[in-house]
Amino acid sequence: MLQVADDPVQLGLVASLGRPGGNITGVTSLNVEVTPKQLELLHELVPNATTMALLINPANSARAESITREAQLAARRLGLKLHVLHASSEREFDAAFGNAIQLRSGALVIGSDILFFSHSGRLGTLAAHHAIPAICPYREFAAAGGLMSYGTNIAKLVRQVGVYTGRILKGEKPADLPVQQAVKLDLIINLKTAKALGLTVPMIMQMTVDEVIE
Repeated sequence: MLQVADDPVQLGLVASLGRPGGNITGVTSLNVEVTPKQLELLHELVPNATTMALLINPANSARAESITREAQLAARRLGLKLHVLHASSEREFDAAFGNAIQLRSGALVIGSDILFFSHSGRLGTLAAHHAIPAICPYREFAAAGGLMSYGTNIAKLVRQVGVYTGRILKGEKPADLPVQQAVKLDLIINLKTAKALGLTVPMIMQMTVDEVIE
């Protein structure tokens, strides 16, 4: 069984998603692919921010490069200037937020990374402390005070891993179980944070979010 955040085919773990072959199957989530939409959502909520920042983990070079490329393409399409910030440990979070403020970034996109997932609550607290509108892939970020999150529902992903584990323990072969790819992405907005930042969440956005934190 596997639960990965990158393409298991590109990683060489399975032959294909539909026919994994061998002795491996599992679930995978969308990550790099959601970056442009995160930028678009943030731009929609903070339209006056013409300069934004992107936080990536340079230690995860392949992921960081892919996220940066997608974010820069989206920024150009939206007419935004994008600063790329780095943090490869929790100790570097404060400096990254400080740099975002110093560069006069009107908003911040936090890329998908296991480091940021592990400390998403801390990142949400920092975003609220620095009063910077920010979006992150993980719900815990919004729950801790970040403006919003948009990404794969990790809890549902873990449940699917449990379902597959049960099926395999009952005798099914991993090679016969297609790798499940999470296609449902959750948008969560912290209205309390939006109010504190002086932002108005469009009614149409409030009607389409998966969860509102008040």
